[in-house]
Order: sequence, then C-alpha cells, then structure tokens
Amino acid sequence: MIIRKKSYPRAGLIGNPSDGYFGKTIAFTFSNFCAEVVLYETPELEIQPNIRDHSRFESLEALVDDVRLFGYYGGIRLLKAAVKRFHDYCRKNGISMHSRNFTLRYNSDIPGLVGLAGSSAIITACMRALMAFYGITIPKPDLANIILSVETDELNISAGLQDRVAQTYQGLVYMDFGEELMKKQGHGNYVELDPALLPPLFIAYRTELAEVSGVFHSGLRHRFIDKDPDILNAIDAWVGMTDDVRRDLEGGNLSGIGSIMNRNFDTRTELGGVNDGNLELVRIARSAGASAKLTGSGGAIIGTYNDDDMFERLKVLCEPLNIDVIIPEIAPAIGEGLS
Repeated sequence: MIIRKKSYPRAGLIGNPSDGYFGKTIAFTFSNFCAEVVLYETPELEIQPNIRDHSRFESLEALVDDVRLFGYYGGIRLLKAAVKRFHDYCRKNGISMHSRNFTLRYNSDIPGLVGLAGSSAIITACMRALMAFYGITIPKPDLANIILSVETDELNISAGLQDRVAQTYQGLVYMDFGEELMKKQGHGNYVELDPALLPPLFIAYRTELAEVSGVFHSGLRHRFIDKDPDILNAIDAWVGMTDDVRRDLEGGNLSGIGSIMNRNFDTRTELGGVNDGNLELVRIARSAGASAKLTGSGGAIIGTYNDDDMFERLKVLCEPLNIDVIIPEIAPAIGEGLS
C-alpha cells in the first residue's frame, strides 16, 4: 500500500504576525503549489532525502544558490521530528500502534523561505500520512498543536499556530488565539469561512528575498515577553483589523478590505524587521493600485486588486524584477476525520 498525502502553502490574509501572541488572524491555503509525502511499508524504517537535503554541489556558486533557495536545512529533520512527535502523542494518549515499519519520502514545489509556510506543509503532509498508516484520527485543533510542537519543541524554531491551523483545516479560516481561550482549552477558536466571500486576491513572491522566519519571530517574542508597549499595541491593532475583515467578508463589504490589509503591513513596518526587498515588493504592488501586505515572514506579499487591468499592470511592473505573480486557487477545506 502506498500512501500519498499533500499539504498546501498558507497565506496570512490579515492579523499576522499576532498568532504567536494571543492575537487573531484570518488565513487560507492555496493549491498552486504543494508539499507531498509518500509513505509505504518496508522492512526497516527509512526517511529518504530530497534534492534540498543533498550536500554535493557542482561549484561554490551552486552551493550558494542552494542555500538561497532552501536555506541551510532540508526536510529530513522535519520528517524525523514529525515522526517522533506523532509517536509521543500516541504514547501519551494510550493509542496503540502496530509494529510495521515504513519508508517516507517527500517532495515540495512551495517556494522556500518566502513566508508561505513550506516547512509546516511538509510536516502536515507527513502527519496525514502517519495517521493513514496507523489508522489514527487526531482532532484538528490537537493536530495543529502537534505540528507546531515539531518546530518549536523539537527543532527550537520560533513559530505560531496560524500556519498549522490553516494547513490542518485548509480553505479559509478565522482564528482567535485569545489568552484565556488558550489556557482553558489548549487551543484557539477556529471558524471555517466560505472562500467565495473573498475579494480578488493576488500573491507575489521573489525567491531572492528568502530568509529564515525564526529570525524575525525570535526578536518579536523577546519584545513581547518584555511587554514592549509598541508590540502590545500592534497586537491589539491586528486583532481589531482581523475582526473588521471578518465582518466585512461576511457582510459582503469588500471595498474596504484592501485598506485594512495595508494598515496591517504599515503597523508591522513600524516595529522594524522588514527588509528593503520586502518593502519594495509592497511599494510596487501599491504603485499599481493594489493593496499589499506580507503573507507571512517575508519574501511574499498578498493583496487585493480591482480588475483584470490592475492585475495585468501589476504583472508588468513585477516581471522585470523577477517577481512571480499568481492568483491563488483556494485549497478545499478538510472534512472531519480526513486530515
């Protein structure tokens, strides 16, 4: 039996990066790209490397290009950590597991390190494959927590729940990570919204802007722990923006969503940590008349546009700068028991 499971990139529509700080966000997954994990039974347990795990290069320039595209770490560590956390969850909850072994391999065409949650997509696809192999169902809120723990607890990577919730549920999801909620139930309140409510959206990214997301998040976390008033005020502002966008989506009032997304990004820039390349991405999009904010930690932006002419104008501005522009195809929501 060969098991194939996919997971998709995430775009933060509004509210990020407040998800790690008891904030609120709305995000969605889109199927223009995917991470896939293949699992099949074998005599020994093996995790096979992908191209981003190799360590032999044709030249120094090839090594530098590889690091620029994929960073210093590949997917092997993500899969090893995911398998361990899955095992820990089953043991902790008294879930019996058969003793058969398996081989795992993965592939991903999600642009790396540009804020589209490519790493957590690999982990999510791995968890789905393991659940299928062992015949185990994990409630979606718990599954998102486990996926987050793979990176935060096993690999010491600064991250928040938004990506993992969005990829666990798929589709379009409103997330409330309020502190009292998190303390009381161990997870936030997650509400699936109809993607048909969304205005026309674009995503633009430039792989040259790839950077490790933990660099930005670790600095933000230290300031949050220190109760930096600028950080606390920004989180409160993002919470309000998220509720405003949800209200406008459900009320069919789409005209103001772009300006709220702009404010989301502008508030973030006031905190520092946004590099010149990402600022340029946003500036180009706004010069075409579109709104724009980061999808995640950097390297990719999301925004609204009014019509086909505006979208084409955006593409014309981006093409000479090696910026890819796409219309995201929203991935379908995951039904209960199908994670």
